[in-house]
Amino acid sequence: MSTPVKKVPIHLQSAQNRLLIKNGKIVNEDEMVDSDVYVEDGIIKQLGRNLIIPGGTRVIDARGKYVMPGGIDPHTHFELELMGATSVDDFYQGTKAAVAGGTTMIIDFAIPKKGESLLEAYDRYRATADEKVCCDYGLHVGITSWNGKVKEEMAALARDHGVNSFKVFMAYKDLYMLRDPELIEVFTACKSVGAVAQVHAENGDLIAENTRKLLAAGVTGPEGHEMSRPEDVEAEAVNRACVIANQVNCPLYVSPVTSKSSADVIAAKRTSGYVVFGEPPASSIGIDGSEQYGKDVNKAIKLITSPPLRPDTTTPVYLIEQLAQGGLQVTGSDNCTFNAAQKALGKDDFSKIPNGVNGVEDRMSVVWEKGVQAGIMDPMRFVAVTSTNAAKIFNLYPRKGVIAVGSDADIVVWDPNRKRVISAETHVQAVDFNIFEGMEVHGVPEYVIVNGRVCVDECDVKVVHGYGRFVETPIYPPYVYDLIAEREKKPRGVARSEADLKRYAEEDAAMAKAREAARAAAAAAATASIQSNYTNGSIETLKSKLASLSCVPTLPESAVVTPSAKGPRLEGQRNLQDSTFSISEDVDEARRACIRVNNPPGGRSAGGFW
Repeated sequence: MSTPVKKVPIHLQSAQNRLLIKNGKIVNEDEMVDSDVYVEDGIIKQLGRNLIIPGGTRVIDARGKYVMPGGIDPHTHFELELMGATSVDDFYQGTKAAVAGGTTMIIDFAIPKKGESLLEAYDRYRATADEKVCCDYGLHVGITSWNGKVKEEMAALARDHGVNSFKVFMAYKDLYMLRDPELIEVFTACKSVGAVAQVHAENGDLIAENTRKLLAAGVTGPEGHEMSRPEDVEAEAVNRACVIANQVNCPLYVSPVTSKSSADVIAAKRTSGYVVFGEPPASSIGIDGSEQYGKDVNKAIKLITSPPLRPDTTTPVYLIEQLAQGGLQVTGSDNCTFNAAQKALGKDDFSKIPNGVNGVEDRMSVVWEKGVQAGIMDPMRFVAVTSTNAAKIFNLYPRKGVIAVGSDADIVVWDPNRKRVISAETHVQAVDFNIFEGMEVHGVPEYVIVNGRVCVDECDVKVVHGYGRFVETPIYPPYVYDLIAEREKKPRGVARSEADLKRYAEEDAAMAKAREAARAAAAAAATASIQSNYTNGSIETLKSKLASLSCVPTLPESAVVTPSAKGPRLEGQRNLQDSTFSISEDVDEARRACIRVNNPPGGRSAGGFW
């Protein structure tokens, strides 16, 4: 059954007031520019200085601040039932925490219960989330078994329900785990519908055997968790998943990545031409896992997640370096919070500790602290790994992930000089502890704008229950499938005649035509969805939304507003405010677009693992 489209309530529509953010420095993945931003009806309408704006517009002075696209967290688990417990952050509290930390969109996982179909799981998550979310959200769908019906439902979800990514698990034996022949089938199905395959990569058979041996030997404490699934067990599975996906020419997204060895595999495979993306979680970037081996068992239990936090204290810096240099591409939170009492279910048997840690609220600040503040990455790369790359991979760009005319007004005004100390006593999340407890971070979201509404106002959280919308992720994301295009050619021998050359050219043309037809179909479905969502909105709002879809084919110039750095001038008052900017006392330094870091602390990461 299909889930009805949620209409934005009238009282919330009226709350989307006009907004001008002035005197800030806009940071996108590819540039940093001094510019004001004018927002109306939830859309970025103008960029530049001395803008003409209507009367009654609220003004935010961002002098000395960065104005960045809101964070996109592509990996959350709200209200997940796992190992006899349900994660305590629901879709309201979880998305409220996300917004408090500067994240304006999350993508959660609809994972079927035993005996539940993919469509039933999707409908259940939509029914749960739609009435609670404080920001926009999307859904990945988990594939936990394989048969013909699953394949059919994957196609239906991709075609009709705005799902362009499916996740398989190589671990969690007898629960979620699929084996290699099934991975081949799932990856092939993903490729056939224009979706991105995701994988939780750990060798489930080795983990099960290691767990049995450790418990038999009397190792029952939380240290047994990491001992049962060491780095090479993760790296082996990452390599195997990459090889399988590459053989069937399917794009692969590895999530999460917690070890140096796995990061090396992904970086090496990308160098070899594989279409693969890696996502380290905030937890593995912010802290190491040495406390799992500490004497405080209650503290150790709280760190249990999968793949595990690694006891190697150099891992966090290594992962942030890989993010900075391009070996890894995205950061998520893998937020799956169980409280102290739930974690204690496995106090005497590590195999019964519910897996998961927090991160959705602190992800942006942790990446800024460990990356930008540490001098390892610049602000533009920070935007790429916390927002833009996820938007591109899951086909949300340029609607999301960029400050541009026509894009959704999901914006963070980031104060790089303000500090805060992370603590469970002050965080927004429902969980009763925080794995980053006591960490001082530079970089705080002073204002967070979600679809044009100020939801964090001078660090005061003012979210609205149910304000967020489900956002479809269209199939065939160009950022991903353009890399696949050359690989789509079937195996060919050497062209030894004119007939061979002609046949190959005809095959290339047919494949290009089929690819464009699939994208056009995706565009039609996305257009129909947006028209349904904005039935009560203005035609200009609809045009802006349509223009922001990356999959929409070229339309008549009169029909769309094309996103660009130069916004149209609107009628109304002119902003005569002088606009200057300085983060540094060094004027010349402030004028530079960015500071590239060629040799980050700790040096460049080593070569490939395999």
